[in-house]
Amino acid sequence: MMSDEQAPDLQVEAEGATADPRDEQIAALQDEVAQGKDRLLRLAAEMENLRKRTEREKAEATLYAATNFARDLLSVADNLGRALQALTQDERDRAGEVEKNLIAGVEMTERELLNVFQRHGIRRLDTVGQKFDPNFHQAIYEVPTAEKPPGTVMQEMQAGYAVGERCLRPAMVGVAKAEG
Repeated sequence: MMSDEQAPDLQVEAEGATADPRDEQIAALQDEVAQGKDRLLRLAAEMENLRKRTEREKAEATLYAATNFARDLLSVADNLGRALQALTQDERDRAGEVEKNLIAGVEMTERELLNVFQRHGIRRLDTVGQKFDPNFHQAIYEVPTAEKPPGTVMQEMQAGYAVGERCLRPAMVGVAKAEG
């Protein structure tokens, strides 16, 4: 019979005898497959992120593509508004048929231009009564008053516009300041 000391040696020899050299190859191939799978998963995730980023950039490009053109059209909107404000209600009431048709045409043109702006995501900024925001307002002067807290927009000299969340043109405003 064998002693207990000899039994572990036989077990080691038996394991070595049953070990197939292909087992090492199989383990190496399994490791290579796992690494390839990991690279494939990372590549798939990277491609998905790229697709999402591209879609986001495309949407932004579409939204902001006409920014310069829209900025140029703002002066047209301003001039139409000024033309309509130049006439008092009394002058409008005294106007003849031709003048009334001209006024109506200018009003319709202004409305249509503002509707086109709206369809393309360009909106007029609400300023009077709002807190002054240097991202959307340009302070032209300060108004000493106790009526409103300091930093509140009191008067708008020129309308501001935004496209999406970006300022297209800041509003020119008068801002409240503390009296004294």
